[in-house]
Amino acid sequence: MKRFNFLILVFASFLLVSASSAVKAQDEMPPPDAPNKQPNRQGRPNLLAELGLSQTQRQQIRRINVEKRPLIRDTKQRLQEANKNLDRAIYADNVNEAEFQARLKDVQTTQAELSRIFFTYEFAVRKILTTEQLAKFKNLREHFSQIMGNNANQPQKNSLQNLRRRFKIRPRQLSPNN
Repeated sequence: MKRFNFLILVFASFLLVSASSAVKAQDEMPPPDAPNKQPNRQGRPNLLAELGLSQTQRQQIRRINVEKRPLIRDTKQRLQEANKNLDRAIYADNVNEAEFQARLKDVQTTQAELSRIFFTYEFAVRKILTTEQLAKFKNLREHFSQIMGNNANQPQKNSLQNLRRRFKIRPRQLSPNN
């Protein structure tokens, strides 16, 4: 269940980044005969460009972005602060179960709020799409999920890399020869 929620959040983030980059680039439209599958800065195809959105659809998505972007930013900041507070409660000199439970509840509530914002964003964008665009979007989403699934086969490696980065440990420091 957590993996599914994580994938949904990653996908929603991907959609948000793609939407904002497509809307930002709308003034720089290529000629109609040019292919729409130009990669963005991360080397991924531009999702909304591939869907072939009309000018009206792009304006609608721009309005949604203007509305949701500050909510997402503020909620992410609150989540970051809630995580810091939870971390402080976990590693406090004196263990306080009530404080830990309160900070944990704050993190969970904020995560749920962020998920709600992402899902309502995605739903609002989905309502803008035509039947053909929705079919194309579903195919692209399935492709993205497969890519994410292939990368998820190495959770221990990713976890180890995250720990190394967090504690600034070099790989040679973990070798048995040291």
